Amino acid sequence: MKNLFDLTGKIALVTGASRGIGEAISHQLAANGAHVVVSSRKKEDCQVVVDAIVKAGGTAEAFACNVGNLDDIKAVFSFLSEKFQRLDILVNNAATNPYFGSILDTDIAAFDKTVEVNIRGYFFMSVQAGKLMKKNGGGNIVNTASVHGLQPGVGQGIYSITKAAVINMTKAFAKECAQYGIRVNALLPGFTKTKFSGALFEHEKMYQSVMSKIPLNRHADPIEMAGTVLYLVSDASSYTTGESIVVDGGGTV
Repeated sequence: MKNLFDLTGKIALVTGASRGIGEAISHQLAANGAHVVVSSRKKEDCQVVVDAIVKAGGTAEAFACNVGNLDDIKAVFSFLSEKFQRLDILVNNAATNPYFGSILDTDIAAFDKTVEVNIRGYFFMSVQAGKLMKKNGGGNIVNTASVHGLQPGVGQGIYSITKAAVINMTKAFAKECAQYGIRVNALLPGFTKTKFSGALFEHEKMYQSVMSKIPLNRHADPIEMAGTVLYLVSDASSYTTGESIVVDGGGTV
């Protein structure tokens, strides 16, 4: 029987991959045969992940890319086009959340930065990936959104708004790109222990408040997000597109 999760020969690009969920996704894709381009703002941080993947028997390489910078997006896709002439998998995982506090106190700098990375970055990464995938008969895009795209997080107004946009963006790309053999889906993580969410883990009262709303009564580890992404980029999900899969321990139930 065919291994539906086999990614042998596939070229994958994972953004925000130097740590947390992106790092776990990179390891999981490589473990199933993909050659992973590990990307984030700092190449040296990506190289640490690449070295670990290679040590484990996989193949990967590092490429610095700030998805909030359109020139960086152009550069990474020029690299992919020249070296591989294709891209099979894009995981839009890089994100930012520079402001935590009352939505009424959101300043323009925090607003612009969050929109620049979380919406504009995902959009133009998907545009460039879609064009390259279209030339080669298809591919898979997965966007890391958040449960806050469904239920806004307190003190995380603009971040939650951008993640809601990512959910609808996923549907828009899925609808228009299906004709080219491109599937587009979203992962909606719940409370996951990463540096990105570190402040919540350091605040005991806030941490317990979140825990009280999760039926599984624990936070997630990044590796628990990676399996869903593997499913979404593999043949196991060949009839799935435009979907947003919530992985939150039951928190939104």
